[in-house]
Amino acid sequence: MTNTAGDHFQRFVELIARLRAPGGCPWDREQTHRSLKPMTIEEAYEVLAAIDGGDDGELAGELGDLLLQVVFHAQIATDEGRFTIDAVIERVHDKMVRRHPHVFADDTAATPGEVLRNWEALKQQERAQRGEVRSESMLDSVLKNLPAVMEALQMTTKVARVGFDWPDAEAVLAKVDEELAELKAARGGREAEEEIGDLLFAIVNLARHLDVDPESALKAANRKFRRRFAHVEARLRESGRQPADATLPEMDALWEEAKARE
Repeated sequence: MTNTAGDHFQRFVELIARLRAPGGCPWDREQTHRSLKPMTIEEAYEVLAAIDGGDDGELAGELGDLLLQVVFHAQIATDEGRFTIDAVIERVHDKMVRRHPHVFADDTAATPGEVLRNWEALKQQERAQRGEVRSESMLDSVLKNLPAVMEALQMTTKVARVGFDWPDAEAVLAKVDEELAELKAARGGREAEEEIGDLLFAIVNLARHLDVDPESALKAANRKFRRRFAHVEARLRESGRQPADATLPEMDALWEEAKARE
């Protein structure tokens, strides 16, 4: 009989439990939630890189590595008698049913925008039912220690769900032009820093309106820069030189050569 996804998942959970058990792997046994934090973040970013790369095999592998982090954290909690992977799955399953009353109940939501507005309202209802003190701001749920681009995207996405948003991309583009003009007029120092921040924030808003993930877009630009500058370095090495030995016009010409090759 063919194994199901559930069978494979159970075997994987048992594997991680075995690695954490007495007589298992010394490294796995000493890990904690805190020690795994860097790896959890790293695996999430590697999933994003695989998505950008468009390689299904790579994406499947990276999703597996991210799943490992979920199961590993759950096993640590199990070993400490706090909760199990069953609780993790049950909670997210119930939440998805609860947050989709237009699918599993009688509510309606005809557009993605309506779904997101309902999602925010349901989150507030759930907090009230748990007796949580109402936050001063709906943005309190956006973690302040997120990378700045991600924080800006999450904040503007949240407020857009309640109607606080630019009407369209053209309006945001005008704001980008306005912020760029203010940066040009800045006298440097703290003023320039503030204007650069405002410009970056406006660009994140513009990316959102254009259905572009700003983090992925910047990563792609970074990869392009690495690729083109590597070409500059390679061409200079052909003549036994390094970038420090070349003039800016020479490097610019090689940069243009790299662009033309693409």
